[in-house]
Amino acid sequence: MKWFLKRFCDLTQPELYGILQLRNAVFIVEQTCPYPDIDGHDIESYHLFLEDNQNKICACCRILDKGQTFPEASIGRFVVRKDKRNGGLARQMLQKAITFIDQQMDEHVIKIEAQAYLKNFYMEMGFTPCSDRFLDDGIPHIEMIRRA
Repeated sequence: MKWFLKRFCDLTQPELYGILQLRNAVFIVEQTCPYPDIDGHDIESYHLFLEDNQNKICACCRILDKGQTFPEASIGRFVVRKDKRNGGLARQMLQKAITFIDQQMDEHVIKIEAQAYLKNFYMEMGFTPCSDRFLDDGIPHIEMIRRA
């Protein structure tokens, strides 16, 4: 398996297709939540993703520059394929995203909208809640922030 980090314009067609396919499978089908996944932010984002040995995307997230969705840098569309969960990939991916934002983007504050059931996972990675719970497309979320 191999990690990649690319700007949207540098993604190959198969990579982009695999990222969108995984997000669709989890966020729309598995979570039964029809929502506009393709929201216009992918074009300006970095895409961190993991390919398995068959070149299939098994984990991905997007990294947004400050000002895109929040005044701070952000991580979103964070997803791990169902058959690859509970093996530490989410933690690896989040740490890689945090390190990239800290070191390459020189940003030291990260704000996210996390699904509420993942609050403890993000807290273990240094994020603290900064909002009350709210519904986003019918799913409970919470805003969280991390300061380096």
